[in-house]
Amino acid sequence: MMLKELLQSNYSTEQIAQSLLGKLLVHEKDGIRRSGFIVETEAYLGVSDKAAHSYGGLRTKRTEIMFQEAGSIYTHIMHTHVLLNIITQPIGTPEGILIRAIEPYEGIYEMERARIRHGHNLTNGPGNLTKAMGIDMAYYGKSILGSQLFIDENIEKQAKQIIATPRIGIPNKGEWTDKALRFIVEGNPYVSKRKGSVATDQGWL
Repeated sequence: MMLKELLQSNYSTEQIAQSLLGKLLVHEKDGIRRSGFIVETEAYLGVSDKAAHSYGGLRTKRTEIMFQEAGSIYTHIMHTHVLLNIITQPIGTPEGILIRAIEPYEGIYEMERARIRHGHNLTNGPGNLTKAMGIDMAYYGKSILGSQLFIDENIEKQAKQIIATPRIGIPNKGEWTDKALRFIVEGNPYVSKRKGSVATDQGWL
């Protein structure tokens, strides 16, 4: 299903987080196109989610974008790394999805130069992928349905199996620590904190 339809229809944030797996995230800048298939996402469920930045309806200069329209880009910095989130619900419902890992597809040379890494360590984490892709805070408040940082709907992969697990690095949040709101392409080598074996088909049909 097209991302615009997912965001404008009555789909839950968890459903959208799973639907993003296999979609191609693209960043085009200065004539260079970098892209990768999304292999790991996390859902954050807003006001009731103790791990969400918008928990309790908190509205600050940083979190204000979470209350805006679906498709808005929420970038923020954690431990010096830029993290990329997509807002998923109508105005006033501050839920979103963290893009945690991608499988590189285009612009791999430029990604390796940006990260000074190669192989599975290139984009296997939310900070790693944004550095490799050249995504910075300038995209805060823009739309994922735009023309520079976007999802290319013309090419997509299908996950053979999607696994739900607890989110990464969410301690001391009561029941929200253990909720299975992280979604991965099982068997893909670019999944962060991977525990299982790598599938020969990298988890794709």
